[in-house]
Amino acid sequence: MGWKILLQQEIMEEGEKLLRDAGHTLIKGRGFESEDVKADFEEHQPDAIIVRITKMTREVLKANPNLKCLVRNGAGYDTVDLETCREMGVQTLYTPVANSTSVAETALLLMFEMSRNVTVLHKTWVDDFYKAKLKVRKNTLNGKTLGLIGCGNIGSRVAKRALALEMNVLAYDPYKPAKDFPDGVEVVRDIDRIFNESDYVSLHAPSTSVTKGMITMDRLKQMKDTAFLINTARGTLVDEDALYEACRDGIIAGAGIDALKQEPVDPKNPLLTLDNVIMYPHIGGNTTEAAHRASYFAAMGVNECYEGKNPTWPIPQIDYETAPTYDDVKKPNTKPAGMFDF
Repeated sequence: MGWKILLQQEIMEEGEKLLRDAGHTLIKGRGFESEDVKADFEEHQPDAIIVRITKMTREVLKANPNLKCLVRNGAGYDTVDLETCREMGVQTLYTPVANSTSVAETALLLMFEMSRNVTVLHKTWVDDFYKAKLKVRKNTLNGKTLGLIGCGNIGSRVAKRALALEMNVLAYDPYKPAKDFPDGVEVVRDIDRIFNESDYVSLHAPSTSVTKGMITMDRLKQMKDTAFLINTARGTLVDEDALYEACRDGIIAGAGIDALKQEPVDPKNPLLTLDNVIMYPHIGGNTTEAAHRASYFAAMGVNECYEGKNPTWPIPQIDYETAPTYDDVKKPNTKPAGMFDF
């Protein structure tokens, strides 16, 4: 007779169709906030939930002892209290490949915008055409070095696209063997090289006890004063006060940000005042195509749990403090791209 499934946020038609065709009952949630989901849990006691942006805290989860399956409609899962889910016997799933291409394109978009200084151009060119055309800094990505911190589903896609732009790509991911990195990437095990050598440092790591607050003032000072920080991962990775000072004082050239510690953004966030910082409202994974994929994969995961199958994408149970790491390296057998190549 199927499950009752709470849709905290609308999913695309193909996901709803999959669930309806399997005999499930769909319940439209009343809102995005944690108290909204808690109220829906208390009223409906659904068997499963597909959740996008709501923080699934212990208090919320405990409101529904009937819960059997939770699917995070996206790649990150730091908003879900996994310990409470394990305690309650709730299967936890996610959709790690659904929006990977979308986020990778967003990282590149931020790199392009930072390289052409678009904020200053927008403010300048109408009133002073020749200043905008001839005096405002602009750079190409070709021949520059991109340093990736994290090279999973998203980081790997960024790497492949950057290589197509004839960038030199360094990648640091201690939890991944060198053979699994994309060809053409130089695998480095010393994270200092990422900060010291890169023209763009792009973050693609989850928020864990190891990565939280990893971008400190000391790290920013390691970067070139012509380099940019790109963050399409999680806001908790970055000390935002340090980033503001580094961008304001020219310690680095600027930053492209799609993830903040506080979302929605605090209107008083000083990063909003800087011309060399471009900020998005965490929209990296929010393309139409990504929504279609995520909706279908999330629905597929719920139905796999219902049918007693091993789900395709369970949330991994990793202790990053003790997880095995690798020290093997890999270098591309091509010469680095250079300014005067033709």
